Amino acid sequence: MTQITASMVADLRAKTSAGLMDCKKALTENEGDFDKAVEWLRKKGIASAAKKAGRDASEGLVSSYIHLGGKVGVLVEVNCETDFVAKNEDFQQFVKDIGMHIAAANPIVVSREDVAEDLVEKEREIATAQAEGKPPQAVQKIVEGKLEKYFSQVALMEQPFVKNPDQTIKDLVTEKISTIGENIVIRRFARFQIGDEA
Repeated sequence: MTQITASMVADLRAKTSAGLMDCKKALTENEGDFDKAVEWLRKKGIASAAKKAGRDASEGLVSSYIHLGGKVGVLVEVNCETDFVAKNEDFQQFVKDIGMHIAAANPIVVSREDVAEDLVEKEREIATAQAEGKPPQAVQKIVEGKLEKYFSQVALMEQPFVKNPDQTIKDLVTEKISTIGENIVIRRFARFQIGDEA
């Protein structure tokens, strides 16, 4: 089996703009064959979606989702590149699905980068304390694992999609970018629940 090196992954990433993990997976699936890995990423829509991710998304939609009985409500802003796509039924349904997901899964931020550093530090301290007494290399793995779990609970992009738990919201966005053909950005959201303090 071909050894996948960091420089191979970096080269593929430079060529396709796909994420590191996607590039590594593409190379692994294709036994290190660069051209096949590029083709694999293109077939999955990841390469083209990643290239579109840098483009300006200044159009879009603000949509509301009210959960049954009016106990939970969500406002979400999702941006795309053109007014034409913003009026597209597929895009509008996607935005509604994101609103419904936010109502159900209750994320606190859009992406892991938006989580306040003091909250991450607090989670890291808790995880380290829970792993006390284990070998140092095991402690680091346990802490990283617990932080990943934390991000998958609080960051919208990391959460498993409620309609398809095998897919994260990030994967869903990548898929939509690939099918719609424009950059799509979940900009912000607000979730309201009866009785919750703001």
